Amino acid sequence: MKFISWNVNGLRACMGKGFMDFFKEADADIFCLQETKLQEGQIDLELPGYHQYWNYAEKKGYSGTAVFAKEEPLNVSYGIGIEEHDHEGRVITLEYPNFYFITVYTPNSQNELARLSYRMKWEDDFLAYLKKLEEKKPVVFCGDLNVAHKEIDLKNPKSNHKNAGFTDEERGKFTALTEAGFIDTFRYFYPDLEGVYSWWSYRFKAREKNAGWRIDYFVVSKALKERLEDAAIYHEVMGSDHCPVELKLR
Repeated sequence: MKFISWNVNGLRACMGKGFMDFFKEADADIFCLQETKLQEGQIDLELPGYHQYWNYAEKKGYSGTAVFAKEEPLNVSYGIGIEEHDHEGRVITLEYPNFYFITVYTPNSQNELARLSYRMKWEDDFLAYLKKLEEKKPVVFCGDLNVAHKEIDLKNPKSNHKNAGFTDEERGKFTALTEAGFIDTFRYFYPDLEGVYSWWSYRFKAREKNAGWRIDYFVVSKALKERLEDAAIYHEVMGSDHCPVELKLR
């Protein structure tokens, strides 16, 4: 099975920058989006052979997620069932016979870490949500997690230490996730590979210089370890300030 995740930073803008070309070429079993920045009815997307699931933020032009799946799931849910977290369209969960599949757009801690305390609450509640699902079957989740876990995961770790996405607090929560039995699939396959990123600032010609961050992930329950086949980051694919990431399961 082939899964793709992409923070498109506005789907309508991305549509004009080759989105459909990549979507067709990828031919994924499940294709996920974050930061669609849409409300219902603002786009009419024809994707023959795919079931479409959308979660919109209440705030216009903000956040939002989508999942396009070839196989119809047993069940679909939106959000994580906690009122405080479920107004921004950040989570979609699909249930299949052998696993749960989730796409997530993790809240950004923002400038001057204005939202860091909220982010910490989100992290704890989202992990609890994952663990609850795991009581029934393994979990695959993907998306823009808004954290570079280790120094290898961004170009300039020293100058970005304590900035949003690379605070000790955020990195600690990702460590807690792995200690709770989840695998960062890209690092599982490529533990020491440097210079591979999934997001670049639009400023300072960052992408041209490959001054990026790896903040887009596929993470799986340890129970799926033997089914892991490969992970990839499509850094050459343009259309957003993020690039698509991939996971293959046997």
